[in-house]
Amino acid sequence: MGRRMGRDIAWIGLLMGVVSLAMGYWVWRTGDSADSHWRTIVFTVLTLSQMGNAMAVRSERESLFQLGLFSNPALLASVALTFILQTLVVYWPPLQKIFKTAALSGPELLTCLALSSIVFSAIEFQKFFQRHNKAA
Repeated sequence: MGRRMGRDIAWIGLLMGVVSLAMGYWVWRTGDSADSHWRTIVFTVLTLSQMGNAMAVRSERESLFQLGLFSNPALLASVALTFILQTLVVYWPPLQKIFKTAALSGPELLTCLALSSIVFSAIEFQKFFQRHNKAA
């Protein structure tokens, strides 16, 4: 593991943690302080962020859009399966009971998706700037 990889793991992990905890704190402070609700939001943002991370780090330099979304069907299937499992944990009562989660509203789920895309976007921006700085 090189120094650059260690640095990337650290800043991406920190970003995931900050985005997830900030969302959870915001929900907790704005009225819904039920433990299961804000924990579900944190869990969902973190899970979705990890999926975006997995898609973005396929290459150190090339964008996912350059590689092609469907160029790695196994990874795409894994991300789809993870999304399905996350949905079951959040919305299916037997798993809600086991994982102590609460159903999220549509706007809450969309907010989780939007916030988790910050991680994917940050990684893609980093690769964009690295490509253009090396080319100059």
